[in-house]
Amino acid sequence: MAFAWISMLISITLVLVLVGIATLLLVNARSISDYFRESVAVSVVLKTDVPDADAAAFEKTLAGKDYVKATTLISREQGTAEMAGLLGEDFLEAFGETPVPVSIDLNLKPEYVSKDSLELVKADIGESPLVDEVVYQSSLVEALNENLRRVSLVLAVITALLLFISFVLISNTMRLSVFAKRFTVHTMKQVGATKGFIRRPFMGQAAVMGIIASVLACLIIGGGLFLLHEKFYQLFNVFEKTNLIITAAAIVVAGLLVCTFSTYVSTNRLLSLSKDELYA
Repeated sequence: MAFAWISMLISITLVLVLVGIATLLLVNARSISDYFRESVAVSVVLKTDVPDADAAAFEKTLAGKDYVKATTLISREQGTAEMAGLLGEDFLEAFGETPVPVSIDLNLKPEYVSKDSLELVKADIGESPLVDEVVYQSSLVEALNENLRRVSLVLAVITALLLFISFVLISNTMRLSVFAKRFTVHTMKQVGATKGFIRRPFMGQAAVMGIIASVLACLIIGGGLFLLHEKFYQLFNVFEKTNLIITAAAIVVAGLLVCTFSTYVSTNRLLSLSKDELYA
């Protein structure tokens, strides 16, 4: 009996872990999407005669723009070092002075990382007499947005499927648990026990099992997130703390509802069976 109860608990816990992971990804889909959009860099190349002081002042101006998340000033020395790494140390011999201008890398707020918005941003920045050109990879932006839309849709479908599968699996597990006690239930019916009285212990057991399985699932997912935090700190920051609480609450609610509801349905079905059907 104890082994059967433990096996059911493990089964329900594993199902809830899958549901929790899918829910975690779904509720953080916007944060994950924003994380990748913010990583898209827009390079503002300044004219070669722009002094370093003017470039630094212009960087502060760009940092104050509504559409800018962060800025990084690439000095002539840093740009030259990067070019030397790509083209070789002797690439400057063909020039009398360094041809590398000062540039500013921008990370935009996620809502501005789209083709139309980027064109407006490009036009706004390009109005400055200090700017030579504004460069970004339009094909990368379009591919990113398209892939993020597809991923969000796939996550929603997977979550819905997992919820359905979890309901079926947990329902079958609880139905087998209830059916194993069918003769005890029949005896209770014979001595005049009401349906509510017979159903109560099954519902209580299901609620306890749902809570324990939910807590175990939360602990497993929490342990996984801890390891993720240790190995991939930046990626862990994508998950918003509020959404972690929502995910934990969703796991507990799913565990309770599915276990108790499936037990309620299974118990009612068992109570409706005749004596002959019990032995079938």
